[in-house]
Amino acid sequence: MEITGDIISYKEDWKMNEDIQIKQVDGGADLVQYKPSGVCCKLMQMRIKDDIIEDVEFFGGCNGNLKGIGILIRGMNINDIIPKLSGLPCGSRPTSCPDQLTKGIEAYIKAKNGAVVG
Repeated sequence: MEITGDIISYKEDWKMNEDIQIKQVDGGADLVQYKPSGVCCKLMQMRIKDDIIEDVEFFGGCNGNLKGIGILIRGMNINDIIPKLSGLPCGSRPTSCPDQLTKGIEAYIKAKNGAVVG
């Protein structure tokens, strides 16, 4: 996957697995790329520092809705986001972009705690 700007494609110097990639960037923040499944969004990228979402970007999916979600969660603690958005369906789908975002955050938490993600 190749996306321009501050996004770095999946690279060997990133760690984790096919679904989540984490790289520490300037200022001590983690740049997290998560590949969701079962939704229109193809890639979610979060900048997290001290468990706070500094920025989030969605590639693919419902542009307006995802921009709104990004604005709402910016500045929030990742542990507060999970119970609010986890389990939300999208139409007849059993998952949604907000639900997949929580899955990405959960995978990030596991990775930061040294657990194997996958």
